Amino acid sequence: MRHPLHLLRLTPLVFLAACATRAGESGRIAKDIAALPPNTVMLSRMMSELSAQPGFTESLLAQINKNPTSGASFTPQLFDLFRKLILGKDWQGLDRFPGWTIERVTKTINAAEPLLKKQQGTDLDANALKVTLGTYALDQPASVSLDKPSTEPAFQLDQKPLGNDVTSGDGPNPKLAPLHSESVRLAQVLNRLSLNGFTPNGRPTANFVAEINGEQAETPQQLIAALQQSGHTVTVADARYFANFGHFHYKGQDVQMPFFLDTGLKVPREHWWRARRKLITPVAHAEYEWIISGPRINADVTFYFGIDGRAEFRTNDTLNQTWTMGRHAHEYRNADAVEVTRLTGSLLRAYAYLHLAHPAMPFGGYYTLGVCQDVVAAIEQHMTGTTTIYPNTAQTKYFHDQPDEEVFQLMSAIPKDTEGKPPAPERVFGSLPATDYATITIPGLREDLERTNQAFRSGKLDGLHGLGQPISWVGLALGTILVLLLMRSRRRKS
Repeated sequence: MRHPLHLLRLTPLVFLAACATRAGESGRIAKDIAALPPNTVMLSRMMSELSAQPGFTESLLAQINKNPTSGASFTPQLFDLFRKLILGKDWQGLDRFPGWTIERVTKTINAAEPLLKKQQGTDLDANALKVTLGTYALDQPASVSLDKPSTEPAFQLDQKPLGNDVTSGDGPNPKLAPLHSESVRLAQVLNRLSLNGFTPNGRPTANFVAEINGEQAETPQQLIAALQQSGHTVTVADARYFANFGHFHYKGQDVQMPFFLDTGLKVPREHWWRARRKLITPVAHAEYEWIISGPRINADVTFYFGIDGRAEFRTNDTLNQTWTMGRHAHEYRNADAVEVTRLTGSLLRAYAYLHLAHPAMPFGGYYTLGVCQDVVAAIEQHMTGTTTIYPNTAQTKYFHDQPDEEVFQLMSAIPKDTEGKPPAPERVFGSLPATDYATITIPGLREDLERTNQAFRSGKLDGLHGLGQPISWVGLALGTILVLLLMRSRRRKS
């Protein structure tokens, strides 16, 4: 009678199968390296060349979480994983970092309930509210004439050298950077107008008025309407990009640094004997962009809730790296542009209330109060009756801590992605900055998207999680052999 340990002879087969799967994934990415746009290098390439330099990895990590458009804030666990991948020279893992579900990402946040209890905040300081107002104070009535040229400074390059031919920060957008002065003023004016009527504990802000062509505006939507009436063209674009969590450059090249999420869906098999892969996609960055041109104001202003914890109007004039792409999922004009602006102002004010109520919230509320996608998803739902954005993370319960019932309803209406249930596939695909997947320049991604989207459109797409998860034929065969051999061994032993 043979000892059951003879089953260990199968261990090399299992090991080889696992290695083949991992090597196959690495090979797919390497085979598709030509997809990279010109003057671009993958993060794994840069780190494989520089990780041995003393202090470089820590210097790079110190710069992450500095750019509000990064799309994902690094929790301590994510920092630790990033460091381990580099120290272990796991370049394949770095090419699909972190590859977690958004549920797992949000569970790593140290959002202890004692820190999140509602507080009676009355501080009208702009820093406490996390809103950029420039010189427009909240406690003093004021007015500004937009008929006069802006006195804000011109665009200034903000790049930081990290050594070893690596810099952090992107350069100017040649079309938008010249508008910087007007864009800065307009963003601050829209922020300040949004806080008219802001009354924590019944303490109201002073009134602020913006004037253009003889028209006075006391709300953001009134200002957009006045601009339209004075001959300006206003387009509000719902813009989608691949989020760039690094904004690094190496030897003058852009460094491709997406933040990958496990969507909970799976890629259909190429062949019946292959195991199914998870559909892991780069997280998207979503924002609203106000594109304004006319006889007096030419500006480009954006709004999103960033990893800096600020839900506010901002300038939008740095040059995106080519691989992040970009598309307008929707464009709003005329009355629709006014309505989107009204809702945006209401959401800005709501977040200001929440920052006073929960000043100790980790990451300024990023993840807990949503990510950049949640605000855009809520407004898209209101404007179109549906939402095509993923992921959303806002915990709706916190929006009770602000007085606007409409905002609470807006945030309640959108789907949530922090409970482990795979999102509707149309939201995964709708979040992407391209509808033609052949144009995507992230190696190894195009084929997965094409195959999965085709399966979705034909009604044959399965979710990854749950009891209905199919297993590969290879895994089934190996498992069957193991069971049969074990049963045979037990019979002989008896």
